[in-house]
Amino acid sequence: MPEKPIPSAPEPNRPSLPDGYGIPESTEGTLPWSFVEERVAEARNYWIVTVRPDGRPHAMPVWGAWLDGKLYIEGSPETRRHRNLAANPHVVAHLESGDQVVIIEGEAHEAGKPEPALGMRLSQAYTAKYESVGYAPGSNAWDNGGLYVIYPRKVFAWTKFPQDTTRWRFQYE
Repeated sequence: MPEKPIPSAPEPNRPSLPDGYGIPESTEGTLPWSFVEERVAEARNYWIVTVRPDGRPHAMPVWGAWLDGKLYIEGSPETRRHRNLAANPHVVAHLESGDQVVIIEGEAHEAGKPEPALGMRLSQAYTAKYESVGYAPGSNAWDNGGLYVIYPRKVFAWTKFPQDTTRWRFQYE
């Protein structure tokens, strides 16, 4: 997956749902992309759904950092989620709230050793969120692997279903 940043203000649209759900047809009243950026950056826990090799789903809460329109998660390559992602990069990540909903569908790829500037930013983001529970990784914490980056393909969000239900789509070259 190429290292391409997410557009700073992607175009919102509406998801396709069966009749009867009441999703408006126009984009009037959709949420701004800043709603997603703020919620995902501030979130402490992210629910990650991966697929086992036999097709069964696997859900697990993880810690992470949202930087440059991508979600970074970490952990041992031996975790079920990372073994699943190594075999099948498709992933869903969502926040804990059922009222301030953000759902990210995308692909997760091993990030490898981050460039020093990214390592520092990741360290700062993780430390700001998790230092109170004893986790403050250094900028070289991911030099030996364990870091995955989730590239969004579709993002869904709403605060007042169905009125402000919004979808954004992303493509990578």
